[in-house]
Amino acid sequence: MSELSSLRKNYHQEILQKIVRLNTHPDKGSRYPSFADSSSKNSIAIAWKLIEKINTESITFVEDQSITAQTAGGRFEEITRNFLQNALDLLTHLRVGEWLYYTSIPISRFDQYEHLAALEKLSRENPQIAATLGGDYIIKPDIVVAKKPVYPSNINRPQREVISDDEEIAAFSPFIFRSNAPEKLILHASISCKWTLRSDRGQNSRTEALNLIRNRKGSVPKIVAVTGEPLPMRIASLALGTGDLDCVYHFALPELQKAIEELIENTGSSLEDQKDMLNTLIEGRRLRDISDLPFDLLL
Repeated sequence: MSELSSLRKNYHQEILQKIVRLNTHPDKGSRYPSFADSSSKNSIAIAWKLIEKINTESITFVEDQSITAQTAGGRFEEITRNFLQNALDLLTHLRVGEWLYYTSIPISRFDQYEHLAALEKLSRENPQIAATLGGDYIIKPDIVVAKKPVYPSNINRPQREVISDDEEIAAFSPFIFRSNAPEKLILHASISCKWTLRSDRGQNSRTEALNLIRNRKGSVPKIVAVTGEPLPMRIASLALGTGDLDCVYHFALPELQKAIEELIENTGSSLEDQKDMLNTLIEGRRLRDISDLPFDLLL
């Protein structure tokens, strides 16, 4: 098993252990996985089959000890951040500079958005400015990947001085650290985590994405979302369309494909529309697996 496959397996096992619970159906009294929608038999069926595909260690789930949506979401963010950090650590030979990983840190901490801190201060002090500018432009993405600027000494090669710290050229690029200026982190990626997608829960990911695009001074960070939603139709509410999110990533996409295919084959369940939508999202390059994300972050 490759190192990335091992990380992905551990990622799944940690999610099953720390997030998934067995809830009791309010009407039928039957058990169902906590990330399924109790009002949708298709959601429950896919969730059970998905667990079957990824639960290679035969984890015994905790019953009737549900955790709140906020707790589940927070754990999903943390587990996903750790997976990405560990996966990207395998790829240091393919990337430049030092990368850092955070959860829930305001974007005003980064080079492209530091001006928003001044706007927020003005808005707090002047209600008229606040009414004109609006609010909520300093967001805290669920996960951010940041890059440190690179020292000139690391840019230069043996016997070749590409740049000197005491020269005035290339003086404004945030990529280069200058000794006469404070170090500013560069926001490389903003990752929205949605363990499940219910009603309009995914729309704030789009709102945050548009905020990042419109309010920057500099390059647009990579803007993606990660979800564990079992129903492709609901994933489509977040994944379809372009212009805001770069792509959506599922925590277990190959397993989700196999789960739906087996349910159709073995039970004749009415999941053809879900299968068609899943194929549309994949073939349309709007949905990928979590294992694709570390490599896409290198682009």
